[in-house]
Amino acid sequence: MIVSLSNALAEAERTGTALAAVNVPFFEALLGTIDAAEATGVPVILQHAQVHEGVMPLDDVGPAMVALAQRSSGIFVLHIDHGDDLDYIERGLNLGFNSAMIDGSRLPFEENVARTREVVAMAKARGVDVEGEIGVMTGNENGDPSQGVADASLYTDPAQASDFVRRTGVSALAASFGTVHGLYNQAPSIDYDRIDALREAIGVPLVMHGGSGLTADEYRRCIAHGVRKINYYTYLAKAALEAARTSLADDRTTLFPMLAVAARGAVKTDVTAFVDILSGREGHA
Repeated sequence: MIVSLSNALAEAERTGTALAAVNVPFFEALLGTIDAAEATGVPVILQHAQVHEGVMPLDDVGPAMVALAQRSSGIFVLHIDHGDDLDYIERGLNLGFNSAMIDGSRLPFEENVARTREVVAMAKARGVDVEGEIGVMTGNENGDPSQGVADASLYTDPAQASDFVRRTGVSALAASFGTVHGLYNQAPSIDYDRIDALREAIGVPLVMHGGSGLTADEYRRCIAHGVRKINYYTYLAKAALEAARTSLADDRTTLFPMLAVAARGAVKTDVTAFVDILSGREGHA
């Protein structure tokens, strides 16, 4: 079942929870995440980031994401994550995605506004919600292990964020307040006061990128301060790798399909735990 981003975010706001937004650039990640959504009964955002084209092209994985979400008993939003340009996002929408993020965060502010407005106009004509981003996080969605330290000088300014939302018409806003993309080299230091100020200023749901690697308490605290969508990828990919390594170590004669089975199961377990924390189901499933 596929639902709109706005409706899913509205329910998260009503319940004081956050949506798990999971990037699935390899097939075991897609299957394991769908398994987790079906097991929990909680809406999940299935995402494909443009930076993952080298891992799995959108034209290959996109139709599978749409078809599997449609036939599943789970509840999903289909989201283009970190789209760099209108053409890429439009390709995703033509495949059946119903939500998109345009990432102009590394552009000068006025260029970010102009590019985001262009995407919003195209998407709104199709009834599609758009997430924008302002403020810069270190790292990248491929899980670059050299990253791990947030740069406070790049955190999102609430007043500028308010202006950005007003001028672009985005339905949700990704902001920088202490997380990073990829693996953490040291414990994150999240600026909760900034989350409060952003939530008050922008008037649309707030999105956390770089959501892998936080503790359950940190997730819960971010949600309590108003974060409503949390992106996740690096640590599910790590769980899949570790499961495949363990399977191979246990039986050196095993064939690749059994490694894929192990990876899918690990993704299901990992994403289920993540969804449980964000939805308040932890310890009650």
